[in-house]
Amino acid sequence: MAFGLDFSFFFQPVATGEDSTYFGWVLSGLKLTLEVGLGGWIIALVIGSVLGVMRTIPNKWISGFAAAYVELFRNIPLLVQLFFWYYVAPDFLPEAVRQWLFSLNPANVSLLTGVIGLGLFTAARVCEQVRSGINSLPKGQKNAGLAMGLTLPQTYRFVLLPVAFRVVIPPITSEFVNIFKNSAVISTVNLLELTGQGKQLIDYTAHSYESFIVITVAYMIINIAVLVLMRFIEAKTRLPGYIGGK
Repeated sequence: MAFGLDFSFFFQPVATGEDSTYFGWVLSGLKLTLEVGLGGWIIALVIGSVLGVMRTIPNKWISGFAAAYVELFRNIPLLVQLFFWYYVAPDFLPEAVRQWLFSLNPANVSLLTGVIGLGLFTAARVCEQVRSGINSLPKGQKNAGLAMGLTLPQTYRFVLLPVAFRVVIPPITSEFVNIFKNSAVISTVNLLELTGQGKQLIDYTAHSYESFIVITVAYMIINIAVLVLMRFIEAKTRLPGYIGGK
């Protein structure tokens, strides 16, 4: 079927009168998607790693807190969580923080709350990957570290975590890719990332096929770049005798 695709409109000035082309809108959305994805990933990796360790600590209160976090954030839809952080959470902040938040550009408020919501949601999934990585290690490694006189925190730092993080690189890669795909949901809180820009392109140009072909290609480029980066890291850090090792 011939659709008569025409991509030339991407290089025309936008109808809003701003100094940009329609392809400039795509680049702007790509930039925001990268900011949201990378910002959310930093939060997810840090908090998820801490929670993953907490879930394996022999203390029912600490491990129970981490388990409760996972069950809460993993079982509430991401869209609901984003709405909570954007519409509800600011009302519970101290007055000075609320005034500062709402003094920002509305786009920056959407970006900030979106990054936080996406990061905390993904942290629950990273937590389970890290927990699984630690639990997959032979129990003798932990016992050997303690027998050598290391404290429990030192055993995690110098013995367990360096190996566990290498083991979980493949599943962590999937979460890294997913965070960019999940960032598309943030368009619902008024952030014009790639998906939001795609919708705006259709509204202003009526070129729906061309718009989402370009948006799809942009997401593919991001995901391929993440996969190449993570496979490089995996190749450089793999250990003999473990997953991916030689």
